Amino acid sequence: MRKVALITGITGQDGAYLTRLLLGKGYVVHGIIRRASTFNTERLDDIYRDPHEPEVRLFLHYGDMSDSTVLRRVLRLANPDEVYNLAAQSHVRVSFDQPEYTADTVALGTLRLLEAVREFQQEAGKRVKFYQAGSSEMFGASPPPQNERTPFYPRSPYAVSKVAAHWFAVNYREAYGMFICNGILFNHESPLRGETFVTRKVTRAVGRIVHGLQRKLYMGNLDARRDWGYAGDYVEAMWLMLQQDEPDDYVIATGESHSVRELLDVAFGYVGLDWRDYVEQDPRYFRPTEVDHLLGDATKARKKLGWEPKVRFRELIQMMVEHDLELAARERTLREAGHTVVLPGTATP
Repeated sequence: MRKVALITGITGQDGAYLTRLLLGKGYVVHGIIRRASTFNTERLDDIYRDPHEPEVRLFLHYGDMSDSTVLRRVLRLANPDEVYNLAAQSHVRVSFDQPEYTADTVALGTLRLLEAVREFQQEAGKRVKFYQAGSSEMFGASPPPQNERTPFYPRSPYAVSKVAAHWFAVNYREAYGMFICNGILFNHESPLRGETFVTRKVTRAVGRIVHGLQRKLYMGNLDARRDWGYAGDYVEAMWLMLQQDEPDDYVIATGESHSVRELLDVAFGYVGLDWRDYVEQDPRYFRPTEVDHLLGDATKARKKLGWEPKVRFRELIQMMVEHDLELAARERTLREAGHTVVLPGTATP
């Protein structure tokens, strides 16, 4: 019998990488996607197949973390062995503008899903393993390095909501004996990262500047330091957590931190440019409460899971720049041919 996984947030960066990992391991994968007037599945387009075809192992269901009825229905349809809760309004700066929505989807959405899984286990008579996606932002102002014993000190509505989701998960594990793991993942990036996140914002700008499609890049705090890793490595850690005999919580990080200035140095330097000629700071991109320094200590994950990051910072940023140089070249070709088509992953003209 093939294992079955249900992924919320399957259309996001982590969802796309996790789906590929699980399909490669022979899983049947079900994912929840939000209904929109335009297709929002571009990260999955190369692996999605018509469900009418034989041997299909990827199925998508419309739903939302605000709708517990749909969550229960999808659980019954999927009948999963593992649930990965990756859904969130995950942009920290935006969470200050949409705090109530962020709390509803991230904190209460997790609670709805946990309760739905608890009820499903009773109905189905099976134990479901549950992964809850935490964030290094939960540590906020706590001094580095941060590990599983570091106190949470959230500095944004997003981080506060993630802390609430974390403790909901712990409570359901202790109250009902559920197999629930919290993965406290530090920043993880890739060519699939959304363009509003700082790493992808920078690498997209590098590609567009090189190809004459953009002149300036506007940034916020350049002194913030983050522990940046590769999303493809981090989803493997998620899977490893659910393969253990007992549930536990794990920090996943590279153990290295770099400033936004260093990010700019590597990204622009890769194409022989000095970022100081193109970057300007804009107050609108500063957070009301800043997180200065995040640096993860993943000793526990290394020892108990046998997990190690494979892609390091410089290699990661260069990978993203190469991808976005190609994307910008395609965009320029279309513009020169008089087309107004907007490529997936490109900004609206």
